[in-house]
Amino acid sequence: MLYGGSHERSRRAGTENVPGIVALGKAAELALTAFERGDDKKMAEMRDRLERELLSQIEATGVNGEGAPRVPNTTNIYFDYIEGEALVIALDLKGLAVSTGAACSSGSIEPSHVLTAMGLRPDRARASIRFSLGKQNKPEDVDFALSVVPETVAYLRELSPLWKQAPARTT
Repeated sequence: MLYGGSHERSRRAGTENVPGIVALGKAAELALTAFERGDDKKMAEMRDRLERELLSQIEATGVNGEGAPRVPNTTNIYFDYIEGEALVIALDLKGLAVSTGAACSSGSIEPSHVLTAMGLRPDRARASIRFSLGKQNKPEDVDFALSVVPETVAYLRELSPLWKQAPARTT
């Protein structure tokens, strides 16, 4: 005899969430189709290009978690000597959406607890920006980011007294 749930004197679990079960099956089917199409590979290629070109164009910059297994669509890059929030606002005004961390910590003035747990100094964690790509993004979107991020970082660094005082600008 099986026990569980609250139907038929606790012998049956109850009505199953049929729409939820069907939706989960459809989501798995769509994920498999996207995998077979190579969507993840395309996003990873765009992410890697974004990282590579930003790091080659902007000094005192690096990828957080570089070399570690990561999701193919997201990168987190630090831009020393500027505040990430200022960069988020400046890029938003130019039409590029980025973030300083997870939505659940939106509005917090504290550095990302994830980045500090990874060993980043608080100032570097605050100077970090997350770029996320999706299946709707195209190489032209990466081109746009590459056209606005370097100039925006340069502008914000010109305003930064830390940048002007930096003795050696290394990543």
